[in-house]
Amino acid sequence: QVQLVESGGGLVQAGDSLRLSCTATASGRSFSSYVMGWFRQAPGKEREFVSTSVWSGQYADSVKGRFTLSRDNAKNTVYLQMNSLKPEDTAVYYCAATTKQYYSSGKYYSSTTYDYWGQGTQVTVSS
Repeated sequence: QVQLVESGGGLVQAGDSLRLSCTATASGRSFSSYVMGWFRQAPGKEREFVSTSVWSGQYADSVKGRFTLSRDNAKNTVYLQMNSLKPEDTAVYYCAATTKQYYSSGKYYSSTTYDYWGQGTQVTVSS
């Protein structure tokens, strides 16, 4: 079991940077046993994959080279560093966690793989 709390969202201009944090309170399992993911959802759109922690970090094509996922297991925290932000990055960002293990990293691109979710934090990038 794990509870996730996000922070770090806000209003920024295109080209700016922002770092999201997701702190976890785990029970029964260590934080290091969880695969972590980041997803986002814009109004009227489906939730989409952003990043996952497997294989030293995997990213959607739309954010590759701009976003970086990192984690500090000692602090039970996962981060999403977002650079060169674009208006199309505007969305509510969610962190997620799962203990499921798959041979294919592609499984972690799906929201259905994750069992625990944060409350979400709003990121707005102005044009």
